[in-house]
Amino acid sequence: MSYSEHQWAEAKAKCRLNDDDIAIAKRLGLNPRSLIKNIPSKSELWKAPVKDWLHELDEKAKRKAEQKHLRRDKADQ
Repeated sequence: MSYSEHQWAEAKAKCRLNDDDIAIAKRLGLNPRSLIKNIPSKSELWKAPVKDWLHELDEKAKRKAEQKHLRRDKADQ
């Protein structure tokens, strides 16, 4: 399902994200609705802001891809 630019703009404003953060979210396969749903409320002090959450997910995905690449290289030897 394709999401409109209006929905992405709404998520960008509500979550206080920039264009790079939106690009990360799209690359991770997230949608604007999921970003908005993950905005922490005042009672959810344990929850990271959406921007930090996105960057954590991105780092985790990069580490996982790197490990997969290293395992594949090791298996080819």
